[in-house]
Amino acid sequence: MTTSDVNMTGLVEVLARALVEKPDEVEVEAFDEQGQIVLELVVAESDLGKVIGRQGRTARSLRNIVHAASLRTRKRYMLEIVE
Repeated sequence: MTTSDVNMTGLVEVLARALVEKPDEVEVEAFDEQGQIVLELVVAESDLGKVIGRQGRTARSLRNIVHAASLRTRKRYMLEIVE
């Protein structure tokens, strides 16, 4: 895992911890899958709705932030929220 992968993982973790009620249960893992880095976000089951948001707006916003940050690293990142 490169420095940019660690930074992106940290970014997603900080954003997710700010959204949930149980920040200690937030986990983000990064792994390479077919040329792109997949970031898996795991939160407590009770906080899943807060991370997804109404009609998926919060999840879409998180993905937009990841995409914007990835432009600087010139790598392709994808955020998956694990249920």
